[in-house]
Amino acid sequence: MRNQSFRRLIVAISFTALALIGSSCGPSRQSEGAKKSRYFVAFSQCNNAEPYRSAQNAVMANLFSRYPDVNLVIADAQQDNSKQVAQIETFIRQKPDLLIVAPNERAAITAVMGEAMEAHVPTICLERDILQPNYTTYIRSDNYAIGRMAGEFIADYLKKKNGAPQGNVVEIRGLLGVEGEMNRDKGAKDVFAKYPRIKIVAEPVADWIQAKAKDRMTEVLRAQPKIDVVYGHNDPMAVGAYLAAKELGRDKEMAFVGVDGLGGPAGGIKKVMDGVLSATFVYPLCVDKAVEIGNRILREPGFHPAKQYDMESEMVTRANAPELYKRFTLPESD
Repeated sequence: MRNQSFRRLIVAISFTALALIGSSCGPSRQSEGAKKSRYFVAFSQCNNAEPYRSAQNAVMANLFSRYPDVNLVIADAQQDNSKQVAQIETFIRQKPDLLIVAPNERAAITAVMGEAMEAHVPTICLERDILQPNYTTYIRSDNYAIGRMAGEFIADYLKKKNGAPQGNVVEIRGLLGVEGEMNRDKGAKDVFAKYPRIKIVAEPVADWIQAKAKDRMTEVLRAQPKIDVVYGHNDPMAVGAYLAAKELGRDKEMAFVGVDGLGGPAGGIKKVMDGVLSATFVYPLCVDKAVEIGNRILREPGFHPAKQYDMESEMVTRANAPELYKRFTLPESD
């Protein structure tokens, strides 16, 4: 129900915006100090299919819907670099008052975001970075710090389980080359480097997708007789690994750790409450800040945002999951 309500909200706002683009896609910036009657905001989302991305879309649609003079259009790149480039090029031609981009991959999107800047379109880079600072501002969370927190949790868990920080870890990686994948990997491995008896026995790549993680984990389980912890770079992959282990009757042998910490009945926080995940780490959607800064760009002539804003993460365990579930679950998601 939650995903359906999110999609209905996004579709309703997107179609309303599309109907009004003819009147709102004129020159993106009026003379300095002039106030517009309507604003066109374009959001290029890398992939609507992931729960994290769906939540980003829903929150952004909800927040901008509070401003009757804002027309929001969300484009889904479907994890396809060429499609995202084409969608951003189309937006640039439509001259939005604000462009928000959640890049699919760093290198592929860098040049086209530079084109947006050259066209004087204020541009927010949302949550994933690109190779050059081709944006007005970048709103992010610290994936390296999240990786370190995950590594420390795993080391503590192994110490309690095995009497010392030692054991076998399977790390399920996200889309290779993406900043989140690289730093969630590096942060954890920098912690594991202090404990030579913690061994990473497999590193399958599942591109952030639960079904792929389930398939890859099934292969790992058939090859590895002893696994203590599975560290998924996001919650869907950690859950996919859990489902694979459960099918083979091995889920009780190991702990599953994820990242995202979404609220709602299908989110990672609930998975911790249900005992599917031992821990997850809140990866802020960054959307609240994007809407706040975006509105200031639209409405405050002469406003110059900081080049980068950093959002904080939190660890979710059985102890604090109920409180965090209430905080991070939208009222309409239940």
